[in-house]
Amino acid sequence: MQKQIKYIFFVILTLIYITGCNENFPIKQDISRTQNEFLNEDSIKVIFPEMIKGKVTLVTMIYTHCPDICPMTTHNMQLVESKLSKDELDKVHFVVITFDPNRDTPYVLKKYAEIRDINFNRWSLLSGNEQSTKEVLLKFDINAIPIDSSYDEKGNLSYYFIHTDRISLIDQKGQLRKNYTGSIADINEIVNDIKYLLN
Repeated sequence: MQKQIKYIFFVILTLIYITGCNENFPIKQDISRTQNEFLNEDSIKVIFPEMIKGKVTLVTMIYTHCPDICPMTTHNMQLVESKLSKDELDKVHFVVITFDPNRDTPYVLKKYAEIRDINFNRWSLLSGNEQSTKEVLLKFDINAIPIDSSYDEKGNLSYYFIHTDRISLIDQKGQLRKNYTGSIADINEIVNDIKYLLN
């Protein structure tokens, strides 16, 4: 009898572990402790991550001169957006932060978004000073290293970045919950994770 009770107890504990609420979310990191000032695409000052409090949020860090990974990552976030219902989208926000603020001014970010028909009611594109940018890079464990520098015929410096390819999922409480490889992300996985957090 005692063996049966122990076995049942073991099975129950196993089921709790397997179906636990954290099985899909390997990370629980509070990113809200440090608040960073940025300008959005309209040059309006915002505080990140305070600005996303209460919403499930997808965040990526890019630069607009990127020839491949960054546009693919942005597009994948748009694909996620397209698979959510209107009611769900009212509770979700999409944030793009540049790690190249010297070139990616609010004006440049807005043009980048407009070309892609991004909905500014649900999206924020942020450009900050060097300190805020560095702090957010550290917060999300993202590397961005400028390479292949050259000058054009007008003397303007041109360069590219080797950088981390990532989309991050943040819950309503400002907790980083999961990272995805941005340019090759599984769209359905992200959508399902968002829906899970919304329920």
